[in-house]
Amino acid sequence: MEQLIPFISDVGFPIVVTLYLLHRIEAKLDTVVQSIQGLPARLQERPEPERGYTQQAIREINH
Repeated sequence: MEQLIPFISDVGFPIVVTLYLLHRIEAKLDTVVQSIQGLPARLQERPEPERGYTQQAIREINH
């Protein structure tokens, strides 16, 4: 904590808060990206009647 005080006075409170929040949200954003990238594979695993997507639409999602 003692190291933060000089840093805050050098760059300003808003910048320090922004850096802190970016650091905290980074892991959550990585999880979201992985979920989005895995979505086409999960759509292909669903049974055909529930899918509602054509194979062509899934191929377009993959590319």
